[in-house]
Amino acid sequence: MDYQSAFHSSYYFAFIIGLFSSLHCIGMCGSIIGTLTYSLDPSIRNNKKKLIPFVFNYNFGRILSYTAAGALIGLLEYLLAMPFSDGIGHRYLQVFSALIMIGAGLYIAGWFPYFAYIEKTGARFWKLIEPFGRKLIPVKTKTQAFLFGVVWGWLPCGLVYTSLALAITSGDILRSSLTMLCFGLGTLPAVMGVGIMTNVLAELTSLRYFRQIAGLIFILIAILAAFPWLYPMRLQHF
Repeated sequence: MDYQSAFHSSYYFAFIIGLFSSLHCIGMCGSIIGTLTYSLDPSIRNNKKKLIPFVFNYNFGRILSYTAAGALIGLLEYLLAMPFSDGIGHRYLQVFSALIMIGAGLYIAGWFPYFAYIEKTGARFWKLIEPFGRKLIPVKTKTQAFLFGVVWGWLPCGLVYTSLALAITSGDILRSSLTMLCFGLGTLPAVMGVGIMTNVLAELTSLRYFRQIAGLIFILIAILAAFPWLYPMRLQHF
């Protein structure tokens, strides 16, 4: 699949989406990591050397789930495009995913609040797995922290779905998995930041013009995903 039918720059842009997703998810993810941290034994919670491995395991499990979701969306792309010839099915998916990303950009900018309803698409699946996460609280071991992170990664989130929409344009299962891995890595600064990065992002979130710029970046990514031949640095790579 050449650069005209697959968006090979999805890794870079997925990472950017992960960074900017903090504008939307900082309250949700910040409160989750705060609750989990507070549930730890004080001897761990008050000792950063002991605390960091737990926080790492939370996020390792979460990002692993994102990567697994990327593999599933890559498989779905293959199955949906298979009945069509000459990349027509993939082309339809590119346009559809671009529309989702444009909606996310308008939402981040504050111009399309109804995009939040897209999170309801995963609510039914979340109800099935959420009880498993609840059973892991309070977290007492690193293994529990990892398993909770795996469950946490399936929490309904419009911007996770936006990244999946980008991943489905990447061309195959490996690329779609790596795209979601990059998205997860982009979310780390805000989620793992010990107060500093979170406070900075909270201040940026309150700036209307910053949100609008972030939204326009999402829309630009959507256009490049729909028309990958417009990307000036197109390269053949994983």
